[in-house]
Amino acid sequence: METGEFLYNSWYVAAWDHEVVPGQLLSRKILGQDICFYRSEDGQVVALEDRCCHRWAPLSLGRQEGSAIRCMYHGLKFDARGVCIEIPGQPQIPEKARVRTYPVVQSKRWVWIWMGDADKADPKLIPDTFSLDSPEWRMKPGYMHYQANYLYIIDNLLDFSHLTFVHPDTLGGTDALAGQRPAIRRMDRGVNVERWVLDDQPAPFHQKVGRFPGDVDRWYIYDFWVPGVLLMDSGVQAADTGAREGKRHDALEFRSCQALTPETASTTHYFWAVPHNFALDDASVTDSIYQSVVTAFEEDRRMIEAQQRIIDSRPDGDMVAIVADAALMQFRSILQRMIRDERVKGGSHDMAT
Repeated sequence: METGEFLYNSWYVAAWDHEVVPGQLLSRKILGQDICFYRSEDGQVVALEDRCCHRWAPLSLGRQEGSAIRCMYHGLKFDARGVCIEIPGQPQIPEKARVRTYPVVQSKRWVWIWMGDADKADPKLIPDTFSLDSPEWRMKPGYMHYQANYLYIIDNLLDFSHLTFVHPDTLGGTDALAGQRPAIRRMDRGVNVERWVLDDQPAPFHQKVGRFPGDVDRWYIYDFWVPGVLLMDSGVQAADTGAREGKRHDALEFRSCQALTPETASTTHYFWAVPHNFALDDASVTDSIYQSVVTAFEEDRRMIEAQQRIIDSRPDGDMVAIVADAALMQFRSILQRMIRDERVKGGSHDMAT
């Protein structure tokens, strides 16, 4: 599929909740479109096209007045519906004096935006990221910006065999992990991937927050939802103590939440957190996990951005598929089908303009 193609009728993570600060305007580009986020007087997140309909000045350089925004170029004022409600020196307001609004939902620490047909924006399609705000889990929110297309980051997350080679000193990939084929189950809007590595050494970052005298069993079980949301159950437990049979005890368990949102065809917003359900009263453990993940994700970014530069220099080249590509090929097939169906039904071009 073309890396510049986007699915519009879908929910994308646009921000962490703490990024949309009352009384402040946040500008962020999503799928190539500039959007201004702010909170109305009742605390609800509002998303308007970041372009005044008059002379296309950015509304994010404007001023919030109550639940409305005033463009600070010529003073047009827009309410939370995007309708112009005031033009200085002009009592009559043209019918076309409005800016586009986007459906927005704040759910469990993430702010989600629907980029397509507003009538199809069903909040029930938003994946459940319960661990981001559950008292039974603790986490530190993360964000990275990539100079790479979001699909290449998704490819990386759908093939954990790379842990052996990209993260030997952090996430701790071993030869056993690289050689273990995952079970892949196709879903309507994504894929489920399950990988177990039994009787293997613990990862370096596991040893930082837990002590294992011998080998362990490790698991990575995750749903990867279109357009790019990974929700993972992962963990580590002493080997041969029943983890694979569902008998989890004295384990380090994590519920990773990761979302890839295209900024443009060549840049990506990466929102992530790795909640844990142990040592909840020890902030140093959360900080240790966070720093280990930051280090590992920087290793990923260095590789993927380098990959993107090579791809840009050889746009006519072909990649050779291997067995480890099974999950990413299925995911791309589902995403491509949904984009194609959206194009056939019409409207996606209009959505982007």
